[in-house]
Amino acid sequence: MRSARIGGKLRRLRQDQKFNQTQMAAELGISPSYLNLLESNQRPVTVNILLRLAERFKVDLAAMGGEDDSRLVADLMEALSDPAFDAQDIKATDVRDIVATLPSMARAMLALYQTYRRGAALAPVEGDSENDAAPIGLPSEEVTDFLQAKLNYFPGLEEAAESLWHDNSLALLTLQQDLVKVLAERFAVDLEIAPASAMPGHLRMFNPLTRKLTLSEMLPGPSRTFQLAYQIALLGHRREIDHAASAGKFTTPQAEALAGSAMANYFAAAVMMPYDRFLASAKSTRYDINVLQHRFGVSFEQICHRLTTLRRPGQEGIPFHLIRVDIAGNISKRFSASGIHIARFGAACPRWNVYDAFATPGMVRVQVSRMPDNSSYFCVARTIDTAARATPRGGLPSRIGQLAVGLGCAVHFAKDLVYADGLNVDDPQIVTPIGVSCRVCPRGDCADRAMPSLSQRLEIDENKRGLSTYAMQI
Repeated sequence: MRSARIGGKLRRLRQDQKFNQTQMAAELGISPSYLNLLESNQRPVTVNILLRLAERFKVDLAAMGGEDDSRLVADLMEALSDPAFDAQDIKATDVRDIVATLPSMARAMLALYQTYRRGAALAPVEGDSENDAAPIGLPSEEVTDFLQAKLNYFPGLEEAAESLWHDNSLALLTLQQDLVKVLAERFAVDLEIAPASAMPGHLRMFNPLTRKLTLSEMLPGPSRTFQLAYQIALLGHRREIDHAASAGKFTTPQAEALAGSAMANYFAAAVMMPYDRFLASAKSTRYDINVLQHRFGVSFEQICHRLTTLRRPGQEGIPFHLIRVDIAGNISKRFSASGIHIARFGAACPRWNVYDAFATPGMVRVQVSRMPDNSSYFCVARTIDTAARATPRGGLPSRIGQLAVGLGCAVHFAKDLVYADGLNVDDPQIVTPIGVSCRVCPRGDCADRAMPSLSQRLEIDENKRGLSTYAMQI
């Protein structure tokens, strides 16, 4: 762990324990004056003090490190890049100081900005009525933050999935039929595959009164298996789902419900791709997604999701990040264990290969991506088709919905991925410079820049034309 400025966290821990500085110093075996310096970030926290914190207060040393701080700094910088703050001349050092000394205040500012964004988006739609109060935040954002905080790993759900396999003698080759049998014998649920015309706008429907689960014929095989496991999660493992979701401090019933659905999704994925077997296969195939798809009978996106959950202590996979976008640039899913920061307000960097994937549908794109802080990542991306749709009446062709999924890791893990074979990832000629988003990216020589950067002064010279309208003078 690098020397991190964690004085704010140390002070918050002391306050949570209801200790004054003298009492806390005694617990750590240091003087009150030295503790004061630590809390003010005037002295680095030594390894010995960290170990005492872990032993005395059961502190997670990883949580005390700087990774969460760096993500909070990046999120807050992105929020403060909004044009509403242009006149304030906020510097990156100011943001880092706030996060280091007052992390709770930084999170409150971020939550306030999210509320502002939500209210600004709804105001033109809902009118100017003073009685129209905007929601605190999007439920999806709350759940995304929850999954990020938990590193997208839930051991209780993994154990529940393993128990389902053991108790019902499941097998990969017959998994879909086995799950149909479990639903019928354990939960008295009958399955019906219905014509698309019989359930417009739906892919799955469950009637608790008739005990009938109806799936659309438009669902491909892996999605049908997933929905069967999802239904088993809701009927037979509600306790584990509620327990996993209870760790989130959600502000709305909608966020709580969405978190419960996310936990049921997690269980379904764990059933389709059992942890030990999947991890062993991922390593032996060097994370070849195509091979894993066929071995486990799942989709490209399901494989990518599952790869991000392999965080069992002592049995970890590569720490991946995951992003899913549409062709308009909207980010519908994001998670990062690799260390890369993914934009949470607006679109990400157009240079990222997850957007290039739309130019070659169905083909895997690879990229060595380098962020402005010189951290580098090996990224794999491919398009996926959304749920199939029936042809509309009138003979007009149906638009096939497409999304792009990006999976990546720190570049030093590239040697463990089959997709890096034949590439010299250390060759600067193949590196693509990217950023989080245009507003927070300092790159002045970017031809893809869509708006000015917060971190650089924009100077317009009528006698010159840069690579883009908003290219900075360099």
